[in-house]
Amino acid sequence: MLLNFVSASPSHEAPTEQISESTPTSRMKEVNDYNYGGRLEAIRHKEYPQLYNASLQLKTVFLDHAGSTLYAASHIRAQAEEMLATIPANPHSNHPGSQWTRDKIEQVRDRLLGFFGTTSRDYALVFTANATAAIRLAGELTPMSKEGTFCYTSAAHTSVVGLRGIAAELGAIVRPVEFDDLDDIIRPEHTNGVGLVAYPTQCNFSGERFPWDVADKVARRFPAHADANGSRDGGGHPPWWVLVDAAAYASSSPLNLGALRTGPDFVAVSMYKIFGAPTGVGALLVRRSSIPFLRPKRFFGGGTVHMLSFDHMWQEFRAEIEARLEDGTVNFQAIASLHHAIDAHARNFGSMALVRQHTASITQYALSVLNGLCHDNGRSLCTVYGHCSAEFGPTVALNLRDVNGSFIGYIEVERLAVMAGIAMRTGRFCNPGAARRWLDLTTPDLIRYASLGYACGDDNDVIAGKPVGAMRISFGAMTSCEDVDKFAAFLVRNFCNYTCTQESVKVGTIKLASAVTSIDKCTSPGRSLSAGLQVKVDQVVVYPIKSCHGWPVPRDTPWEITPSGLKYDRSFVIMRENSSVPMQQKRYPRMALIRPHLADKQLILDAPDHESLVISLDLATLCLETTQSMVCGSHMQTYRVLSNEISNWLASVLAVECYLACDPRLLLPLANDEYLPPSPPSSLADSAALAKLPPSPMPRTTKRSEMSFANESQILLVTHESAQRVSDWIAEEQDIDDAAAVIGKSFGPLQYRPNIVVKSVLHGIGPTREIQPFEEFKWTGVTIGDIRLQVSGPCRRCQMIAIDQESAKSLKEPYSTLARKMRVDGKVVFGIYLDIIDGANSFTRAALANTIQLGMLIDISL
Repeated sequence: MLLNFVSASPSHEAPTEQISESTPTSRMKEVNDYNYGGRLEAIRHKEYPQLYNASLQLKTVFLDHAGSTLYAASHIRAQAEEMLATIPANPHSNHPGSQWTRDKIEQVRDRLLGFFGTTSRDYALVFTANATAAIRLAGELTPMSKEGTFCYTSAAHTSVVGLRGIAAELGAIVRPVEFDDLDDIIRPEHTNGVGLVAYPTQCNFSGERFPWDVADKVARRFPAHADANGSRDGGGHPPWWVLVDAAAYASSSPLNLGALRTGPDFVAVSMYKIFGAPTGVGALLVRRSSIPFLRPKRFFGGGTVHMLSFDHMWQEFRAEIEARLEDGTVNFQAIASLHHAIDAHARNFGSMALVRQHTASITQYALSVLNGLCHDNGRSLCTVYGHCSAEFGPTVALNLRDVNGSFIGYIEVERLAVMAGIAMRTGRFCNPGAARRWLDLTTPDLIRYASLGYACGDDNDVIAGKPVGAMRISFGAMTSCEDVDKFAAFLVRNFCNYTCTQESVKVGTIKLASAVTSIDKCTSPGRSLSAGLQVKVDQVVVYPIKSCHGWPVPRDTPWEITPSGLKYDRSFVIMRENSSVPMQQKRYPRMALIRPHLADKQLILDAPDHESLVISLDLATLCLETTQSMVCGSHMQTYRVLSNEISNWLASVLAVECYLACDPRLLLPLANDEYLPPSPPSSLADSAALAKLPPSPMPRTTKRSEMSFANESQILLVTHESAQRVSDWIAEEQDIDDAAAVIGKSFGPLQYRPNIVVKSVLHGIGPTREIQPFEEFKWTGVTIGDIRLQVSGPCRRCQMIAIDQESAKSLKEPYSTLARKMRVDGKVVFGIYLDIIDGANSFTRAALANTIQLGMLIDISL
């Protein structure tokens, strides 16, 4: 692997080991010193086969351990064998299976306390659904008072910030603070009432770590509260309670609570972040000395009470804190499996101290590699957040910059990473305070973005040149240098020496990735771009159901262009029950297997191993019910097709419960649809009224209501020549890892799901020339017959074009190649959007005047 390195200074000191300033090569040697005695590769191949393909080549570069680490094969096998040999039963019963389960739960409870460096004498371990549930429980148990304060630090996870609602209900002051401010806040002279301090020991955004000594400082500053007689709150507990979110920290470092002089009142942890499995199990560690002063429980569930009255407000809670707080039946099968998780972890890695050494060395190696990646002009490719001072864990947040220093959108990086088999995370990682700090995102910024329709998790990653999130790679006990090297090679291959413009895309001045030859070179000096260019319609494709297979219009069939685009194009969507967002093929690839056919006012659907389904396109025969849908962030009134036959057929093909929905206006003939109403009819009885609407005096504009269920525009056009160029690139630069998947595979124009495919006319009247690849980005308009269409911009592509439309299998191509070759403003593009131009002559009531047919010549405007 060839990497473009420059000298890089060390980013920070490892948590427990002194790792010297060095080059990536020497850092790799240091990593090998902490790879469990040279056993790491053997551990990976034996215990984590999910990382490899049948040829034992690494197929997944897993760099999302902060989200969830990987589970060991021996853990899963041992759990399966135990489940088949025993009968784990509800622990609230008394038969042998229940007794076995109770014993296992208590054994696991003790083992986990030992794993966290403490015993049942000092801490109680309460099982919860996850770390978030543990944090919520801690907030509900803290006896905050009206004079008290709830302080949470800027590195706190959203789950910690969420406690402010509980605090506000109790009348406490809510105060977000920096960690360094806590030392002053918890002084006696600044303390009123009973308050709660909540903070993480490791930030899940940047990996920054924070000391465990806050509870000890509280105890030393309020010594009288060790005696109930001098207690300010009348209970023998200091006025400050301390909650530590250790979910991120505990995944790679030992807690060792017994080594603390005074431990926190509460510590929240998550099992799958440490062991990979099981999910659905977290824990709240409660300091024993704090239990007598907890706020009384309001809710009780099965197993938590010793006795209660049905018709009087009287109940007695169980004496044991674990039984009192674990409402209902715990996840006993998952908890029992933790025995095998702990065994596998110890067998593979020895101890959490060794895991800490390994992940610290891997982090230092990764930082050396990433900080050394540069463009040829010397500018750094990576902007790493943090890791410049203090102590950081094995989490690295970063963004990429192009050769000019402009930020590259992290969403596009992630999409390409998915194609390359790299698992990482992007966004703000449920950490608003850290995102504000490292990305310089103010509250007014976020409010303004929300008012513009932007939301966390959408495709808006760089706004006005400023990133609103980041990429996060995080390392675990089984991470190796190979993972880091493959990630670095991925960045070099796709983003080194890349230029993205942050200006608005303007047709005619569009800038493409440097790999694309300048379009202007396609003509000789002094010759117009349009000279000799003759273009014809080669294919017309309608997608009656959004995200399903397209239907190529037969060559001898004229097809109507309506004010909403091609007739019947995306007239229908498939919706999941209780969801307002139409299903999309990039999430449900099997939608490609649904092949529509239009004939005689009927939509006929075919799919492998299913009988054909016939759907009438006559509104009078459809039974519809009003519903709502969201397309590209816009609300649309939609109509559900009430048919069990249709819903069951779709559910059978897609393996999810779903139904068909439509926009009734798109099923009306053009003569009745010249001027569309602002919303669909409220009932079927109103459908006839659509045909009698008077002409609108307002000129037509392209609005969401006139785009059917299309994402961005009414019509998508691609050229045969551009598709061929991408196919040639794929053949020339094929990724070896994906070669087998694309042998004999042709990535023609239909792979890009266009409505119209055009190609050159080489034997026309007068001198002719071919369309040059990608010159369509210079076009400003297209005229087909009497219909004038304007180019509204390039089509931004997603992973959907990497789904084989015949088999529904996911491939890397052609998206992977496009991402390297065809980016505009950091976005992957291919094809152009067309919108219908305003004007009374755009449509007539003569059907043939509004049609398109294969072989028609079209006029190009520049």
